[in-house]
Amino acid sequence: MVQIPVTVTDQFDRSVMNLTAKNFRVLEGGVEQQISAFSMSDAPISAGIVFDTSGSMKKRLDESRAAVRQFLESAMPGDEYSLVRFSDAATLVEPFTSEPSVVSRQLGSLVAGGWTALYDAVCLSIQQMRRAANPRRVLLILSDGDDNNSRYTESELISLVREADVRVYSIGLFTRPRCLERMARETGGRTVTVHNLNELPATMTKLSEEIRNLYMLGYIPANTASDGRYRKVTVEVRQAEGAAPLRVSWRRGYVGPEN
Repeated sequence: MVQIPVTVTDQFDRSVMNLTAKNFRVLEGGVEQQISAFSMSDAPISAGIVFDTSGSMKKRLDESRAAVRQFLESAMPGDEYSLVRFSDAATLVEPFTSEPSVVSRQLGSLVAGGWTALYDAVCLSIQQMRRAANPRRVLLILSDGDDNNSRYTESELISLVREADVRVYSIGLFTRPRCLERMARETGGRTVTVHNLNELPATMTKLSEEIRNLYMLGYIPANTASDGRYRKVTVEVRQAEGAAPLRVSWRRGYVGPEN
């Protein structure tokens, strides 16, 4: 079964959680699929936090730490968190732990300096996801600039994200790096740009809500080939005529099985 996480928000950017399976339509490669599993359960998450400590973050570090701690305070039983920092290189600061306070303390020891190895940090965090305990997996990235010091390329990063079955959410401080947008779009997550540090708390509240409030659509693919190819998925929401438009985000595809 393929499972596609879907987030729906209204014109005021509020989560919409009153839909049923009949409101959704799923297509794979342009062919409609039969939805055989549908849920809205608020299950525990495994969240990889990817935190920018490059030189440009020096005057933004305190507010950024506070925003991540705010996210950690929304933890529910069964959640787990890991922390990767990046500047000249990516470093695993804390592997997955069910104690948010441990990650919070580690944030306090971070200092800013150096370049921006963003791609390497995301790849390292995705590698950590192999040890995650929960099927619902997300990356939360906080950064203020484009990559300028990674070994991985953007195309390699996108391929890895597509295969990882992880939703990517990110906050861009004063900028909106293209790679963050691409990762969010491919995985059904979201990227938000903050132009004033005073906006960070409200932005984190919004993202935390979206991470929790999602639909999970499951189907058995009509395509039974074992070719290992990437398969594009489209999700549509059926609405009453004249209803206000909704914003729909979903995992845009998956890699098929291979012999």
